[in-house]
Amino acid sequence: MRPSSVFLGLCLAVLVVSCGERRERINLSSIKEEVSFVRYDEELFALGPSPEPEAILRLREKYPEFTDLYTWQVLQAGSVKDTAGRERLSEFLSDTVTVKLREMIAAESDELRPLKKELVNAFKRYRYYFPEKPLPVIYFCISGFNESVFTAEKMIGISLDKYLGPGCSYYSLLDFPKYRQRKMITGMIAPDVVYTWGMTEFETGSDATTLADHMVYQGKLMVFMEKLLPTVADTLRMGFTEKQLLWCRMNEAHMWNYLVEHQLLFSTRQMDLVRYINDGPTTNGFPGESPSRTGVWLGRQIVRAYLKGNPEVTLQQLMANHDYRQILNGSAYAPQ
Repeated sequence: MRPSSVFLGLCLAVLVVSCGERRERINLSSIKEEVSFVRYDEELFALGPSPEPEAILRLREKYPEFTDLYTWQVLQAGSVKDTAGRERLSEFLSDTVTVKLREMIAAESDELRPLKKELVNAFKRYRYYFPEKPLPVIYFCISGFNESVFTAEKMIGISLDKYLGPGCSYYSLLDFPKYRQRKMITGMIAPDVVYTWGMTEFETGSDATTLADHMVYQGKLMVFMEKLLPTVADTLRMGFTEKQLLWCRMNEAHMWNYLVEHQLLFSTRQMDLVRYINDGPTTNGFPGESPSRTGVWLGRQIVRAYLKGNPEVTLQQLMANHDYRQILNGSAYAPQ
């Protein structure tokens, strides 16, 4: 069966309203605690291009865990407690590209105000659904085009240089593919933060071995994003274009039947997980109009169906459930 003869094209497409998502009204007025932010990039650059060792160490003393995470794992400069680590950090600060990035980010600083508000509301919702879990501190930084969003215990780092828009000339110079550049925008920061935090707090677990398991796990993360970012456009939550979303809606049954008929749902082959879960320009084996991560989109449909059929299940219970087969079976998912 050739995908080109099965899947529907967009030439006769009509506008389809997103279905399956249920927005619930919740009262956040009693939640007073808010996530906090640190402009680590500003404090670091305020030290100057060749900061004194004492100044660097004072910054580390102020933010010890994040400074170590940032210099060791993100910049890969090593410890600033060592002379070599401080020298590498100084080289990074004085690099002409880094200086230019700092200027570009400063010019876009107004865009951080609505972003902060969006993240404050998202983590108030997080506290509502998970009252026992602590809120993280969010650090803004420049990573030298390394990580976009990175996490550790009670910390989230956001690399502002990874969200300067597809017009940033450095992205093409660094050979970032077009499908990635399209998503390197400020509007993607909140979805990326919530998704990455969800992966940190709710890991896959050893029970996820098949493609279906990973589809359901990713579907849980997508629903987690919907709960924390209910007003964010689905294009941003999924990272799809409008046409790609429409293609998925039109071809939902065809995609599902393809996976079933080719006995892919319970495949444990890494190549199948990569093909249907990982990011890319399209889904290999599907028509060119398809987005990548079609398995993630289908996983979200499965989890939505599961919650619709089991309304007593809370978000906390859902995220704690590692029995992916039970969720799949309990969803009675059968798109027509």
